Amino acid sequence: MLSISRTNILMSVLSRLAAFSAFVCLSVQLLTAQTISLPMIGLPDVEIERVTTCLHPEVQVKDDPQPCTPLSARMSQLHVLGLSVALIHNGVIEWAAEFGVKQLGGALVNADTLFQAGSISKPVAAMGALHLVQEKKLSLDEDVNTKLVSWKVPNGPAANGKPVTLRELLTHTAGFTVHGFPGYASTDPWPTLLQVLDGQKPANTAPIRVESEPGSKWNYSGGGYTVMQQVLLDVTKEPFPKLMQETVFGPIGMTHSTYQQPLPTDLQPQAATPYLWDGTPVSGGAHTYPEMAAAGLWTTASDLARYCIEIQQALKGKANRVLSQDLAQQMTTPGKGMWGLGLEIGGSAADPYFSHGGVNAGFESLLVAYEHHGDGAVIMVNAQGGAALASEVMESIATEYGWPDFRSVVHTQIKVDPAVLAHYVGSYELFPNLSPMPKWQISITSEGGQLIVEGLQMIPGAKQQPMFPLFPESQNKFFLKGMHAQLEFVTDDKGQLSYMILHQGGQDLKGVKKK
Repeated sequence: MLSISRTNILMSVLSRLAAFSAFVCLSVQLLTAQTISLPMIGLPDVEIERVTTCLHPEVQVKDDPQPCTPLSARMSQLHVLGLSVALIHNGVIEWAAEFGVKQLGGALVNADTLFQAGSISKPVAAMGALHLVQEKKLSLDEDVNTKLVSWKVPNGPAANGKPVTLRELLTHTAGFTVHGFPGYASTDPWPTLLQVLDGQKPANTAPIRVESEPGSKWNYSGGGYTVMQQVLLDVTKEPFPKLMQETVFGPIGMTHSTYQQPLPTDLQPQAATPYLWDGTPVSGGAHTYPEMAAAGLWTTASDLARYCIEIQQALKGKANRVLSQDLAQQMTTPGKGMWGLGLEIGGSAADPYFSHGGVNAGFESLLVAYEHHGDGAVIMVNAQGGAALASEVMESIATEYGWPDFRSVVHTQIKVDPAVLAHYVGSYELFPNLSPMPKWQISITSEGGQLIVEGLQMIPGAKQQPMFPLFPESQNKFFLKGMHAQLEFVTDDKGQLSYMILHQGGQDLKGVKKK
């Protein structure tokens, strides 16, 4: 069975579902729970069917072709209960589709279902900050301490006397610690923003401090966006959710978005329930994030699609509801690490796109939009590990709509002597010198002649991290089938292991083996 908001095309879609009814047994509940909503006359249901009935792994092995898998089956395999997609084509939301349920045994996901956006909170908050720049209430290149009142960026030797600017905060080049935030369960007390900034209890993260010279390098930092949030609060004297409603959500028409933390009682029935890797609910329910700018956005796939369209239109000089064309261009101009002002920039020089991913406790999401030709998509999932599914759906969309990017990567697998593999087993610390930032540790074990890596996802505060098998493409380079990531082990001239490099997301992160 399939529930569709346009009843006049119900029988058409049901007839096509019969063609792949053999898959129904894999996930009866997920197929029953599918809904589709569209804001336009005429349903591109053929495109939706092609996108959702033939997903390919984002990483494939040469000479080992993987058969395509329907979305319902992948949701079952990955314990994903709910998923929402909004497709942008030619500058409009061409279709939006929802699959699964808000919670096990509960109501269907629909177009109004709220998901936590995780780190996609950052680029949306960046737009609010840039609007204040446009109003000349802030400057991109002045010392933020001139605007901070309630708290100041502490002086420290690592800064070498250089001030922190808003531009650096938005581009992750300010040199701040604290990569991400685990949030706070409903049963736990949560801190004020000032307590988070100084790492004071009940904050569960370290103090946010400058650990490298501002502007010297790119280093992703949710801590930097938390400092930015305090700047906006001190400048406007308004609560952050109210400020974002006035400057971004209202003008764009994002009617199902809020930074309120925790989510107000009257909105909770609209919210999806977060789940872990094994399909069990996140303990304590949806976490609270006082670090609103970094991780606190509740929204829908369609609202985030409207955000993308606003940027696309502003880049063309066709919209100035929030940002001028000049500021939109600055927002999408890549700097260090290929990051603009809140957004990661990819694609070719002739056909760039902007993107961001998001991971909160039990929620994962992915946003992509091309700058020049009005295409893009937003995918939101209420399950840990949902990013893998989001990537597969994005690959399927890219194939259907002829995008030049987001295609599967093909690796060649070889055999490696187990004695060689044994040298790579152990625990590795990434960012080992970025005190007081908490160390990121991954562990590599060996089972049956195959290496297994745990902790690669770096989900803040998670008690159990997912485990992925590693597959060799050379004696010292390994890839994963579940995500775009490679591990490279570097040895010295004596053949002794020196360190490991994680290649992921266009970044190369060094990991030192613990002794």
